[in-house]
Amino acid sequence: MPQETRDVTIKKEGNLPATLNFIEDAGAGLENIDKDDLALPFLKLLQTGSDETKKKHANYVEGAESGMFYNTVTKKLYSGEKGIEIIPCFYKLTYPEWAPFERKEGRPVSPDRGPEILAKTKKDSTGKDVLENGNQILKTANHFVIINGDKPEKALMAMKSTQLKVSRNWNSLMQDQIETDPKTNKNVPAPMFSRVYKLNSVENSGSFTWHGYRVSLLRKVDNASIYQMAKDFHNSLKTSSAKAETKEESNY
Repeated sequence: MPQETRDVTIKKEGNLPATLNFIEDAGAGLENIDKDDLALPFLKLLQTGSDETKKKHANYVEGAESGMFYNTVTKKLYSGEKGIEIIPCFYKLTYPEWAPFERKEGRPVSPDRGPEILAKTKKDSTGKDVLENGNQILKTANHFVIINGDKPEKALMAMKSTQLKVSRNWNSLMQDQIETDPKTNKNVPAPMFSRVYKLNSVENSGSFTWHGYRVSLLRKVDNASIYQMAKDFHNSLKTSSAKAETKEESNY
């Protein structure tokens, strides 16, 4: 049993307790921290130009190479060639507004302008959707997943540009999964979070070389605790999304 998680007997001094009981005091001090106070990790696919791969950059991560997956909170690296197992829990398509990357202030201006914003854009020479103010709308497919491993982790995968096709194919694959209801003997759509997928990175070439995603179906989830974790993650995100939409509608 890990030293930091078990009760430890200590020498009693004065009125100090004789044991350190971490289980009895579980969660103490965390009562006022909710999901809005936590950082949801991004599962980032590193490219040749990613800061994490540059040894002289402040954000360099030892051992990081293009084609690897990187958890922005745990700082953990995963081999893109070997791949990782993921369980999808929630999906949301967003239309964030970004200042152009070539500008010094290049950054996200709005997390989601909604699909109607595309009516106010024009395609530039590279095919990007640009507003009159010069900002870009980067259509983004957000996949919230559980990274399946010794210690399961929650993460967000954001697919843009050329990776939107991968996202659409993955969504189609998820929709094709069915279960048979034993009571009616009818086929019903399987829960998104009932399947485990393999995520790899692949190298693409054109006018330049970049790494993209490859997703393939592995198997059904066969661990009840992992399934419950994925289901709870799904329900939490579904509730948060509904609240956000209600709040947005009340502002009109």
